[in-house]
Amino acid sequence: MGRFDDNFEERERKEPVRIRGELFTTQVILDNRSYFFNVKENRNKDVFLQIVESKPADQGEGERRAIVVFADTMRDFLRGLDQSLSFIDKEQKERSKLRAEKRAERDAKYGHSDPEKSFADEKPGAKKVYRRKGESRLVASKREEKARVHVVSKRPGSDESEEF
Repeated sequence: MGRFDDNFEERERKEPVRIRGELFTTQVILDNRSYFFNVKENRNKDVFLQIVESKPADQGEGERRAIVVFADTMRDFLRGLDQSLSFIDKEQKERSKLRAEKRAERDAKYGHSDPEKSFADEKPGAKKVYRRKGESRLVASKREEKARVHVVSKRPGSDESEEF
């Protein structure tokens, strides 16, 4: 999924001159985006974190966005980030629990949804409604209501068919 590049010690040995006040840099590569976490120092000797998102574009140079967080506000920034991550974890657990409850209700109402269950196990005479690809259940049920049933008599001597 992603790669975390933490060989900053090697980079510091290779590049003894720091570019634009960089003190530390690390990179995370995810799918089609790269994130750079740069710890820098400005001319006033203020230390700050610069987070850069880099995304390749179809033509020319890619998109690049950056945010800057100064050292004196870093703890508040990280606290907010931590609260957001906690909320996301809690929300995912709640959604997973709700999906499981809905699945249990549906299974109790309509029978279990075991994929290995064959059609022969179902009630005899149970009507199957098949939907066309991309068709909603409502459209399928309306189409079913409008459908005509064509009955052919099998009585000897009867060549007529009836439509209902």
